[in-house]
Amino acid sequence: MTNRVTPYKDSELSKKEQVAEMFDNVSGNYDFINRIMTFGIDIKWRKRVVQIVGQKNPKTILDIATGTGDFAIMLSKLKPEKIVGLDISKGMLDVGIKKVKEKNLDGLIEMIIGDSENLPFDDNSFDAITVGFGVRNFENLDKGLQEIHRVLKPDGIFVVLETSQPEKFPVKQLFNFYSKYIIPTIGKLGSKDKRAYTYLPESAAVFPYGKNFNNILEKNGFNNATNKPLTFGSASIYTATK
Repeated sequence: MTNRVTPYKDSELSKKEQVAEMFDNVSGNYDFINRIMTFGIDIKWRKRVVQIVGQKNPKTILDIATGTGDFAIMLSKLKPEKIVGLDISKGMLDVGIKKVKEKNLDGLIEMIIGDSENLPFDDNSFDAITVGFGVRNFENLDKGLQEIHRVLKPDGIFVVLETSQPEKFPVKQLFNFYSKYIIPTIGKLGSKDKRAYTYLPESAAVFPYGKNFNNILEKNGFNNATNKPLTFGSASIYTATK
């Protein structure tokens, strides 16, 4: 399954290359703008994911699309032996590496540049794998999920935090208005890349959320796929095992 929504419609670059360029462009203000756009609620969502992962007491954790390292840093509270944060954007990683060092976590968290669809790890390498707001940016969703399944250990846990679409009136209408008009406006004010904050809600709108994503997970080899809607359905946590 290939996601056709891309950041720069006139670009001849692949979606993967465009996503890397986009996040390089917005990396400096990304954390600040993200907090404003979600009213800080994304921090609560991330904490829920950490709680779910913690139930498995993982020794090795991979955080894909780690960006500026928020998830990787929060997962350090679980006291694993090793966390790897992987992202396709050098700009985002540079911010994340600085944050990790400031918190004296560089002995625990390794931040590396890499492609979710061609992971540089052996089979069965990680007890837990997380993706926060990143699967909708995969160029080939099936290939990315198959790679995640490959490097996850048997009985390991995979947890995804991703935006979804509220379905009930009036939340659905309010969410659509906010996504279409408010998010791009905030992005234009706070970022030098005006297109980025139009792409982000557009990519969320076409992403197969809820049971549809559960089905895709199971099609790609995962077991026990479940989803939990958050904040009126504006985001969801998906869990699955190998």
